[in-house]
Amino acid sequence: MAVSPKPTSRRRGIQSVETGLRVLAALGACGGPVPLSTVAQAAGLSASQAHRYLASLLATGMAKQDASSGLYDLDSGAIRLGLNALARLDIFARADEAFAAFARDSRRTVLLAVLGEAGPTVVRWFAGNPPVITSLALGSVLPLMHSASGMVFLGWGDTPAMAAMAQAAKPGVDFAAIRARVRADGAASVAGSVIPGLRAIACPVFDLQGRLALVATALAHESFPPSEDGHIATSLRKACEQVTEALGGHWPQ
Repeated sequence: MAVSPKPTSRRRGIQSVETGLRVLAALGACGGPVPLSTVAQAAGLSASQAHRYLASLLATGMAKQDASSGLYDLDSGAIRLGLNALARLDIFARADEAFAAFARDSRRTVLLAVLGEAGPTVVRWFAGNPPVITSLALGSVLPLMHSASGMVFLGWGDTPAMAAMAQAAKPGVDFAAIRARVRADGAASVAGSVIPGLRAIACPVFDLQGRLALVATALAHESFPPSEDGHIATSLRKACEQVTEALGGHWPQ
């Protein structure tokens, strides 16, 4: 069965990219090595069109072709992409439930961040009561050196990558000292360094391989007394430990 394109009532995209992804999806749906004609039919293309897109998928490691049979199949690039997508779905399925409950019970606004190319990037937002009114939103990039989320990434993220990002953000910074301090505290906190009047406490979540998967940060404005922050930090860390355990991970010693 051909894979039909989506309706046209959507945002304008790049048609060639969409077609290429349709060919990739068709190849995956075939369930194993198949000839060019099968891929073309599944993607709703002519054989010559499908061949051109498959050539690009071969060049990028997303598809492969058996030299003897000429059959096409998914290659390691597509497999890694699928595994990464599954990992993210699993992490966020568990994290969303846990931190939505934390925001409800603590009344603190909670954001989840992952490390993107530009730095710590907000990917989830759970509003507290009363909610935090701020320019931060989904997709916002947080400062690596001055946000609680950024400090946690410095503390537990990949060492070479974090060291390089820290030096780029602040040449000459003592990355090792920052990393040691954050790890000793088991969390990071800031007050007013990102948004005036806004306090933040951040803790890490680790995956099955013990790698830093995401950072959860609880926000507070002036209506939340600072005297409650210690309790919030303990509760947030407990929530992060529970999500880590649910993912099969372990909290570093």
